[in-house]
Amino acid sequence: MSLTEQIYAQALLMAGKLSQEQDALLRMLCRVAKTNLEGRLRSGLMPEDLRADFIAAGSLLALAAMSESDDSPERFTAGELTIQRGEPSAAAKCLRGQAELLMMPYVRDSFAFLGV
Repeated sequence: MSLTEQIYAQALLMAGKLSQEQDALLRMLCRVAKTNLEGRLRSGLMPEDLRADFIAAGSLLALAAMSESDDSPERFTAGELTIQRGEPSAAAKCLRGQAELLMMPYVRDSFAFLGV
């Protein structure tokens, strides 16, 4: 199984049941996430060197992008029950933040305090 397929498989586990259009979108976003992360790796590192973290970060980035493209209503009311989404990009920010934390030790464009 290719790295992109592994990213897609993990993202699909977190995404749940998808329509055919959503599935196609997720596959494309997984390819984009893989390419993005590969381009940010520090010199000398390959995705295989950090396979589990790379796959997890790629799937989180793909899901974040998918969440940002979600066109479901912000508010739904049925009788006395109201379901309201929070800030549309709140979920995406959380997913993207988790992906960034996972990749921080491996990418050249990150900054972190290691100790004081």
